Amino acid sequence: MSLPAVPVSLTPEEKFREYLSSRPRPQRFTDQQREMVRFIFAQHDHFDADELMEGLRKSGSRVSRATVYRTLSKLVEAGLLRKIELGPRMCYEHDYGYPHHEHLHCEQCGAMIEFQSPKIEEALREICSQQGFKSSGYSLLIRGQCATCSKARSARRMHHLV
Repeated sequence: MSLPAVPVSLTPEEKFREYLSSRPRPQRFTDQQREMVRFIFAQHDHFDADELMEGLRKSGSRVSRATVYRTLSKLVEAGLLRKIELGPRMCYEHDYGYPHHEHLHCEQCGAMIEFQSPKIEEALREICSQQGFKSSGYSLLIRGQCATCSKARSARRMHHLV
């Protein structure tokens, strides 16, 4: 499922620059950070820090591991990226300019399937209302096996029975 972009007033670079300048101790927007933001927002993929570093290296960027980790944390704080825990692995995706959505994660092949569900959102609003709970957000990750891996597993089982 491809999610539609949400209109935003600032580019990811402008939003990050605004975030850095509005911190209690304003920080400058470095060339390495700019390269990272451009690289990340040039595609819509889920990625971890190692995949990002490899992609930056292949594109000719020289961004240190420490800068990658520090900048990823700042991009999450700034609302540009969302962090998703996949067991011991931290994965990131665009948050800025994309609608709220959830994920199905195939534990076999690693596929990440995005989806939106008004029924789930309504159920969560109702639960919060019943409990008098003021939600500040939520994240839903469903782990399991994708259709492709399920079919392959079924085919292997059938082959062993023959």
